[in-house]
Amino acid sequence: MANRKKNIEQYPFYLRSHENGLLSRRVRESEQMLASCNLCPRNCGVNRLDGELGFCRIGSKARVASHGPHFGEESPLVGNSGSGTIFFAGCNLGCVFCQNEDISNIDDCGDHAAEAVSAQQLAAMMLELQEQGCLNINLVTPSHVVPQILAALDIAASQGLHLPLVYNSSGYDRVSTLQLLEGIVDIYMPDCKFMAHKTAARYTGVADYPVIMQAALCEMARQVGDLVLNENGIALRGLLVRHLVMPGCLADTERVVTFLAEEISKDTWINIMDQYRPCFRADEFAEINRPLNRSEHEQGMQMACDAGLHRFDERDMERMIRLLLSQK
Repeated sequence: MANRKKNIEQYPFYLRSHENGLLSRRVRESEQMLASCNLCPRNCGVNRLDGELGFCRIGSKARVASHGPHFGEESPLVGNSGSGTIFFAGCNLGCVFCQNEDISNIDDCGDHAAEAVSAQQLAAMMLELQEQGCLNINLVTPSHVVPQILAALDIAASQGLHLPLVYNSSGYDRVSTLQLLEGIVDIYMPDCKFMAHKTAARYTGVADYPVIMQAALCEMARQVGDLVLNENGIALRGLLVRHLVMPGCLADTERVVTFLAEEISKDTWINIMDQYRPCFRADEFAEINRPLNRSEHEQGMQMACDAGLHRFDERDMERMIRLLLSQK
């Protein structure tokens, strides 16, 4: 019985959904949303099936900026083999400090762009990453291309894909779209950026980011629960949260970790990120036009610990141990 339970836990959600026909139904449901696009909270209402482009500048086909094994992701996703990342072009946020602005802010070529891919081509990328030994399929910035992903996944599942599926988003996700992913996504990895409307409006362009993000994380947690690891510390399913500590924004950090501990779970696995650097248009905002200093990150880590969170990335755990030892 124990072995059977273990096998069930390691069986990706989408394979069951593919076998019982749920995945193909979700493909059809999500594709209908492209006719008057309301996939994300921006509700652009454009007909992407007819080539119209909304805020994300993506038409009926997903555009892939790059794909391959990635070793810079969180430790439970990487192991020794790497995370199989697929970086999608376009984005439904407008962060002024974006570190990937070359692929997030794109031109208007739509389905005629060189990076535009069919469902069959996207499925082939997933299978290629599996052949390369990656531990999972990591969909980076997927919120605006959910129908395209589902269509590709249905094809890939029929051709032998069996890796956990990671939904790696900004957190600016529509709950009704996330509900289409229930029983399909194994691991949700959202950003949890800002909790103050004023800060969110200034740095992401959307004042409703905090409300949208909190609702999205609650839905993700409802679907998959806390992060489950195998005996080797590799993620099988569950919620994994990222928070980028930013200069002068520790009040947001404190509210983020409090929200996670009190509204999601104290067992939430979190990466308190310290790699902020001024990028894109950050030089237009004097208060964030500098690198993060060490003490700010340490304060963010302490806030997370004080809130009751205790599951950190290996790199964060090492920093936390050093911080606690320095206080003795």
